[in-house]
Amino acid sequence: MKKQYHPFVAVAASCVAIFLPGALVFGFPGVMGTHWQQIFDVGRAGAGQTLFFVLAAVGIFMFVTGRLQEKMKPAWIMALGALIHGPSTAAVGYADSIYWVYLWAFLTGASSAFIYLPALTVVQRWYPQRRGLVSGLVSMFFGLSGAVMAPVFNRILQLFSYTHMTGLVGAVFLIIGLATAFFIRLPRAEPEGIRQTGPGVPATLSLNFGQSLRTRSFWLLWFTYAFVGAAGIAMVTLSTSFGLANGLTMSRAVLILMAFNITNGLSRLASGFLSDIVGRKTVMVTTFLLAGGAYYLLPHVSGIIMWGVLAAVIGFAFGTLFAVSAPLVSDCFGMEHFGSIFGGVFTAFGFLSGALGPWLGGYLLDLTQGNFTLVFGCLGGLMIASSVMIWITTPYTECSF
Repeated sequence: MKKQYHPFVAVAASCVAIFLPGALVFGFPGVMGTHWQQIFDVGRAGAGQTLFFVLAAVGIFMFVTGRLQEKMKPAWIMALGALIHGPSTAAVGYADSIYWVYLWAFLTGASSAFIYLPALTVVQRWYPQRRGLVSGLVSMFFGLSGAVMAPVFNRILQLFSYTHMTGLVGAVFLIIGLATAFFIRLPRAEPEGIRQTGPGVPATLSLNFGQSLRTRSFWLLWFTYAFVGAAGIAMVTLSTSFGLANGLTMSRAVLILMAFNITNGLSRLASGFLSDIVGRKTVMVTTFLLAGGAYYLLPHVSGIIMWGVLAAVIGFAFGTLFAVSAPLVSDCFGMEHFGSIFGGVFTAFGFLSGALGPWLGGYLLDLTQGNFTLVFGCLGGLMIASSVMIWITTPYTECSF
């Protein structure tokens, strides 16, 4: 490690690196969706399938990345992510069917995993006593990137043709991605078998992925990711539908979604910071309980202000999941094999949350002719159940099977 290197450089480079695939996941499809519908003659459902392929790729490659991280330097893995999302974005401008867009979505999800997990690992290794804060900072850049870049993408599309626009974005993102990977460094390794600890967490030996699978805490965290992920991402599709069903215009119904998205992004830094002070479980249990209550209240209150406030509470809990779960995993299992264990936990979000949240919510609405009380009650139940699971999650020495 070069003496001139400062830990802040690793954090800054990680935030910039994860901002790029985040913008492509959360901002690019929103701007391009209408254009894809027109040029490929598909409906909103066809264009909206991009999210499914993103989540599927994240579910697969988050675990793959965790395994790679034990053999490759984080900088090389993050550079690989840039080499995927840059050229694939440039190439999607030449797509002649919606299926090529689905391929782009899958590759973008894969590149997100190649960047997100190494970034989380690097910043936690540099700041072991502030793992919640730095993890929350990286997660915040990922969550807010779409809101920042969506108007930028829209402006570029107005100035250039679709093909030139995707080529420009792909080239710029490739260059920035490779440049930031150059600044990613790990500190000197900890003593073999010893993990860095957070406030109030006793030092214990690190577990590998196979050992973690034999603990109760791994599966409690896995199902928490599935449940909170489902309840959170469901709000992305249900918020506007709920507003429209209650007589709002689309422009006003979108305000409910905006309230959710704002706290989903900002909460990642706030909850990460708080988790370093009051504890991971306290922050997660509290926010999940409040979100469960917000879901139960939503169909029983009136007015866009109340709906927006309750949606914001749910968004805060959703953001907390991503900000605090990573340091909680390292609290439970150590940092030595953090990548593969966290990647294994994250598969719950990639493979189950989409079906359990947006799909099941839409199915129940169709089945009950728009009974939001039933749907929101089910989603609130998932939040409450998750709060209980987190409360009984403990370091592996106390919860082995």
